[in-house]
Amino acid sequence: MTNLLIIGGGPAGVMAGLLFARAGVQVTVLEKHADFFRDFRGDTVHPSTMEIMEQLGILEEFLRRPHDRVHHAQIRVGPREYVIGDLSHLDTAAPFIAMMPQWEFLDFLRDEAVRFPTFRLEMEAPVASLLEEDGQIVGARLKDGREFRADLTIAADGRASLVRQREMLPVETLGAPMDVFWFRLPKIDNPGEALRGSVQTGRMVVLIDRRTYWQSAFLIPKGTGEEVKAKGVGWVMDEVRRAYPDIEFPADALKSTDDLHLLEVKLDRLVKWHRPGLLAIGDAAHAMSPIGGIGINLAIQDAVAAANILAAPLARGEKVDHLLRKVQERRLFPTRIIQAGQRTAQDNIIGAVLSNRPITAAPLLVRLLDRFPILRRGPGRIIGLGVRRERVRSPNAFASSA
Repeated sequence: MTNLLIIGGGPAGVMAGLLFARAGVQVTVLEKHADFFRDFRGDTVHPSTMEIMEQLGILEEFLRRPHDRVHHAQIRVGPREYVIGDLSHLDTAAPFIAMMPQWEFLDFLRDEAVRFPTFRLEMEAPVASLLEEDGQIVGARLKDGREFRADLTIAADGRASLVRQREMLPVETLGAPMDVFWFRLPKIDNPGEALRGSVQTGRMVVLIDRRTYWQSAFLIPKGTGEEVKAKGVGWVMDEVRRAYPDIEFPADALKSTDDLHLLEVKLDRLVKWHRPGLLAIGDAAHAMSPIGGIGINLAIQDAVAAANILAAPLARGEKVDHLLRKVQERRLFPTRIIQAGQRTAQDNIIGAVLSNRPITAAPLLVRLLDRFPILRRGPGRIIGLGVRRERVRSPNAFASSA
């Protein structure tokens, strides 16, 4: 029997697999796709995640992978740019956001995880159902009929988790007033490494500098994706150019609506993250808004907390059902705080913008952050390090042979 079964090969699932395998737990990670290559997934690796990698002794190797670095955030309100966040002061190994395609990050985590003989990754392994006996989850059945049995199953399969689809655990919905179209825009020049946002009446566009292209987020009112597509890519590009009149975009920057990738934004969390034999972490436990790009990093922190609490007893062959609630207790507070901040931003800024309320001037807080650089450290710290940072405390069963 596999000691631990992890459903989902995203950041939370692969990091959890690495940590539990490092502790000597027999781990199998099930990923439904054939590879990790999927565009427009979360590409932001924050300082809090790089702290974890430093504690594992793998940060230097991670930073050898292709990436860009974001040290500050700025926003355009009307005709003017404001700098609102600074990460460069953070007292941490990597005081910046590493912009790395998620497939590159997952390839890296997998390469580190397979160094441990107790780690196994099954690609093209979509799960059809969970196995249950006498009220206890005891593993999963794949769509091809194969069964994987485990002492503990971790659901790390995102906001479309099987746990959510089958209503195995109750969900508290917080709501979101917007969806997002993601797309790439070619860059004619390189104005600098920054995260830029533009807020104007009825329009909000975010540009992430990816050196050779802009990764672009075009916010739209919830449920209007088809309506926006019907207007055509010419209309979308006109809106982007109005948002950033100082940036030159090629005439054919967007060729068709196939270039637009819709993210249906959710903001919610499970009321209870566990039941006998089952624990949910990451987006499976709490779907985050893309605001701040912190979803990956919150999921990584969940994985670290789960390993800190569960890995050692699971490696000893002990039952851990009575410990599952401790994972939720540990991670619920930061989840609530971050989601409350996202909900405030959604209701007071994004919702107002998309409802066409006039934007005549930048809010006072934005003006103060721009005027006094020391104030930018607060937003930088929250975005970069989050709330209740985890530290790796799970054991390394292979330390003597490393």
